[in-house]
Amino acid sequence: MSKKIVIVGPATPYRGGIATGNDILAEEFSKNHSVSIVNFTVQYPNFLFPGKTQFHEAPSPPPTYNKRALNSINPLSWIKIGKKLKKEKPDLIVMRYWMPFFAPSLATIANIARKNKHTKVIVIADNIIPHEHRVGDQQLTNYLVKRVDGFIAMSKSVLKEFDLFNIKHKRFSPHPMFRNYGTKISREEACKTLEITPDYSYILFFGLIRDYKGLDLLLKAINHEYFRANNIKLIIAGEYYSKKDYYVQLIKDLAIEDLVISFDYFIPDDKVNAFFSVSNIIASPYKSATQSGVAQIAYHFELPMLVTNVGGLPELVPNNKVGYVVEPNSNEIQTKLIQFFTEHKEHEFQSNIAQEKLRFTWDKMVDSIFDLEEEIRE
Repeated sequence: MSKKIVIVGPATPYRGGIATGNDILAEEFSKNHSVSIVNFTVQYPNFLFPGKTQFHEAPSPPPTYNKRALNSINPLSWIKIGKKLKKEKPDLIVMRYWMPFFAPSLATIANIARKNKHTKVIVIADNIIPHEHRVGDQQLTNYLVKRVDGFIAMSKSVLKEFDLFNIKHKRFSPHPMFRNYGTKISREEACKTLEITPDYSYILFFGLIRDYKGLDLLLKAINHEYFRANNIKLIIAGEYYSKKDYYVQLIKDLAIEDLVISFDYFIPDDKVNAFFSVSNIIASPYKSATQSGVAQIAYHFELPMLVTNVGGLPELVPNNKVGYVVEPNSNEIQTKLIQFFTEHKEHEFQSNIAQEKLRFTWDKMVDSIFDLEEEIRE
């Protein structure tokens, strides 16, 4: 039976993995159901946003069901949306939650919409406890928890954290693969696109640069003569959301300027495939984590991964099968990267990834949402 579904959260023209995920989820729902997106007019106030822009530079026109109406700092918009959804009586509202700043707006909408006694609200939690803690986080999250019906966790570490908030209706469904970045291209074409030489092997650090993502650990790890002697370089591809000067100075202090190629900007969708096609392995040496959208891009392009033993990352990357799981310290990262190139593990890992990535399909996420809805209605 066809359902009426509303997604509340960022989507095109906003950039980033959460917006992209909502776009894809809407496409999946629309195959068999009526779907609409309540998108932001204001997501972050500019003074709270660490990047250069919240939007794609040249966004594709959004689909007609993508309506920008939600202002994260204007309660009047929350109330208006809540009343509209209460009247329209969708079967299901799906919200994305990744930081407590959004709890008041989402909770207000959910609280009003659910008063029609038919609509159920399910939250997909990228994080339930944020990476960067602030006073009041737990109170804000509790405020949301009490006003929705159920939660989806995309890592088992987040699922466990649900216990701190006494969440009754919950499911685990791993973060699906991103599929909006095109297909893998030849290494030669990728090198030409990025204007780098094909004479080197490449380690990739990809995504927005925040302190908890451990770029400093990776920089210290490649400070070894092995990488220079074997023509291996590190590509850093992403916009700095933490202090850039610290990392620039660290590269100088380590005297590894010749081993690092930096693309210091938000990578547009149409260029992502070049970075993943040219690289031999991606390194995500996070100091803390829940799940990783970057890992799901790596699965799409069948690129071996090195991740750290934090949060839900070990769930994503079976150790020594599709990559490595190491402790978050430079020595272990260095040892495994050298082992990867010395033992020529790339093709073995790629072959295993082709099978392993079948765990991360969007239809499984959709099934989990509907299973949870059914449980809530029982």
